[in-house]
Amino acid sequence: MTSLHKRPSGEWVKSERQLDRERRRRRQGVRSGSVAAASTILFVVLVALAVTSSPGWPRVRETFFDWERFSAAFPDVLGGFWLNIQIFLVAEVVILVLGLLVALARGLRSPLFFPLRMLATAYTDVFRGIPTILLVYLVGFGLPALELQGVPSSPAVLGGLALVLSYGAYVAEVFRSGIESIHPGQRAAARSLGLSQAQALRFVILPQAVRRVVPPLLNDFASLQKDTALVAVLGPLEALRQAQIHQAETFNYTPYLAAAVLFIALTVPMARFTDHLAARAERRRAPGGAP
Repeated sequence: MTSLHKRPSGEWVKSERQLDRERRRRRQGVRSGSVAAASTILFVVLVALAVTSSPGWPRVRETFFDWERFSAAFPDVLGGFWLNIQIFLVAEVVILVLGLLVALARGLRSPLFFPLRMLATAYTDVFRGIPTILLVYLVGFGLPALELQGVPSSPAVLGGLALVLSYGAYVAEVFRSGIESIHPGQRAAARSLGLSQAQALRFVILPQAVRRVVPPLLNDFASLQKDTALVAVLGPLEALRQAQIHQAETFNYTPYLAAAVLFIALTVPMARFTDHLAARAERRRAPGGAP
């Protein structure tokens, strides 16, 4: 039975049954939201009571939650955080280009390109296997030790290069999985329309593949933003390094909390945006989903 009926004036309106269903859904949504809010508040209160009633809470509060230390360190930590953002923004662009090129190289099937394909495979295997913090040490201290002409000496640049090498390998595999997820019939259809292999890849395969891998790419970049703190081991005055300086002066760990707040403020919105894109992609894949 249709949920709409037509008035004599020609206007289509919802039936009483449809209106009643919508009212029930709204009431159910309100009830569900109320239960979720109440249970969340109860859980937070219980956790807060458990923490604050523990024997060591006074010492933890003094060491990690000193508002005076937080206020004193926050401006310097915030200034250092701008360097984290700069490293993140530059590295993100380079990682996207490098990851896409490596993924395309791994997809080459001609025997002529076997050395290039082997090099791309070796790159992803090696740099995914090295812990990022170890790679920062190797690049940050190893490259300057070679005394090669033209090698950058800035710790921020060297740390960013290490992040690019590490995350480029992961992003390359994300791109490759997206490309391989496209049905071969798409490529065959593009070729049947007269497109070359390169044109089919550029205009048919890659646009679909990139749309599919946006959520996992954003997850990688949320991790990248946090890992910019690893550059602190090389000495640049980014957020974590500034927090370390203040902690060393006062022997209080509250400055680390200031750095953590800044990283959370940037990564949580990115995580929620990733969830939104993933949910939208799931709706598109569902039968009758929106385009």
